[in-house]
Amino acid sequence: MAEVLVLVDHVDGAVRKPTLELLTLARRIGDPVALALGAGAEATASVLGEHGAVKVLTADAPEFTDYLVVPKVDALQAAFDAVGPAAVLVVSSAEGKEIAARLALRVGSGIITDATDLEAGEQGPVATQAAFAASYTTKSRVSKGVPVITVKPNSAPVEPATAAGTVEALSVSFSATATGTKVTARTPRESTGRPELTEAAIVVSGGRGVNGAENFPLIEALADSLGAAVGASRAAVDAGWYPHTSQVGQTGKSVSPQLYIASGISGAIQHRAGMQTSKTIVAINKDAEAPIFDLVDYGVVGDLFTVVPQLTEEINTRKG
Repeated sequence: MAEVLVLVDHVDGAVRKPTLELLTLARRIGDPVALALGAGAEATASVLGEHGAVKVLTADAPEFTDYLVVPKVDALQAAFDAVGPAAVLVVSSAEGKEIAARLALRVGSGIITDATDLEAGEQGPVATQAAFAASYTTKSRVSKGVPVITVKPNSAPVEPATAAGTVEALSVSFSATATGTKVTARTPRESTGRPELTEAAIVVSGGRGVNGAENFPLIEALADSLGAAVGASRAAVDAGWYPHTSQVGQTGKSVSPQLYIASGISGAIQHRAGMQTSKTIVAINKDAEAPIFDLVDYGVVGDLFTVVPQLTEEINTRKG
């Protein structure tokens, strides 16, 4: 089978879940070859091999840490030239999409971003995307060059499939522009103990109806009972009730969890654009005419200050 190049998203050797999802998708169209960069790259091999990677290319250099995306693009291009893949898959994060776009430009290929599914086609991989604020679903394929595709987290299950996972060192020559933008400082993000918003299988979000920062612990308590991430609408973050890093929507983060619970969110198109591809959507709102009810799988018409605590209590009781 043809080989499919997968760029690994990891932190010091700990492979993040979206990469394992990419390996599941890659196996539909070929044999996955993983590229791991930076500190801990070799430590990723066992996990990647357990999830279908026939080969793991690794490279470590100070440039991957000290500078922005160009060194990673140089490495991905080196892997591209060495492997000659049938497709390149990258996690659809802000950094991932920039890396993918730069690679596509360098190798003269078409690019598809924010895919939510992938399947083999007679003329190359076919990607499913949500278009026009997720009002439509489209199927696309690249017609020029080797397809470069970024895939949204939670688009595929993580399916173990033992493969060789042979480790090979990749030789990378950095371009003149690789050191053009230097990272001068880093501030570790304070951990909440909850899943990363864009990767979480369950997301609980609060909106204008939460009516103040002092009430967001209700949303957090429900999220914690489910092991979920916490999100917020633009109205909530603009009011200063919750951090902007948790905003879900067209101008915030795009999520596609298995379960999305919207509490006190009206369902404006700006918010819908960031969560409409969720597999199951539940809304809690006291306004029976709220637009959010047009797209939900389950709707609860009621006061969130009554419904959310009862729901949290019931979940904790069943867990106990």
